[in-house]
Amino acid sequence: MTPTPEPVIDLHTHSNVSDGTESPAELVESAKAAGIDVLAITDHDTVGGWAEAAEAASAAGIALVRGIEISCAYDGASLHLLAYLPDPDDEALMCELERARRSRVSRLERMVDLMAADGINITYDEVLAQVGTGTTPGRPHIADALIVNGTITHRDDAFVEWLADDSPYYVSHYAPDPVRAVELVAEAGGVPVIAHPYTRTRGEGVADELVEQMYAAGLVGLEAYHRDHGPAEVERARVLAGRLGLVLTGSSDYHGEGKHNQLAEHTTSPEALAAIEAAASGVTPVLRP
Repeated sequence: MTPTPEPVIDLHTHSNVSDGTESPAELVESAKAAGIDVLAITDHDTVGGWAEAAEAASAAGIALVRGIEISCAYDGASLHLLAYLPDPDDEALMCELERARRSRVSRLERMVDLMAADGINITYDEVLAQVGTGTTPGRPHIADALIVNGTITHRDDAFVEWLADDSPYYVSHYAPDPVRAVELVAEAGGVPVIAHPYTRTRGEGVADELVEQMYAAGLVGLEAYHRDHGPAEVERARVLAGRLGLVLTGSSDYHGEGKHNQLAEHTTSPEALAAIEAAASGVTPVLRP
């Protein structure tokens, strides 16, 4: 008898409700074409794409994990937290996300002003044209405006030249403390997992001491298998997860045409997904066909 193949599970993707280039329905279609059986939609600081993605996933016959990628800040550095299956009606969590989204708007305007003053071909109106209604604005929308006006050819070019955290044009925005974010996600019945904790372009990555504090607050997992992690980073995640009893996940962090990441280039095991489901309250279940 031929063994049943394991499902292909990608737990970190973005639509144009935040900084992806495909609509939630198009994202699901791309996932189906890539052979994905279980997809998570994890737009930045919003649940705005959930309903469209759910309808499309049902029609496509794939399972959908509804999630959020929460932008956090600690000691002057950014840290992203994946929140799987939280209650979208939880007032405390939704208020925190709304505060972060409002801060992003004023931050982008200040960044564009700094860039334009230095002779870079960009206006804030061009950026706004890239931000759809209800979309969480972010630096990739500045990059998109630069692509449209012919200044660059790819989003990554803008981040290398002008949009990185250490750029003279970088402006910070409000982002919750990661320990508090873990608490909010857990209180909303969701499952917190640190996204790409050891991204090599961000120095040493998340310190073990901070992960331990987040674990004490309810952290469930680490996204170990990711394009931004090499073998050393994966091993670091494996060792820490083993010591704390954390789940290890893998994901593409797909953004459509905006980044080089490809759907299902890294995936999550069925056992890890089962552990995530078991840790959730059940208020927001995995939607299966």
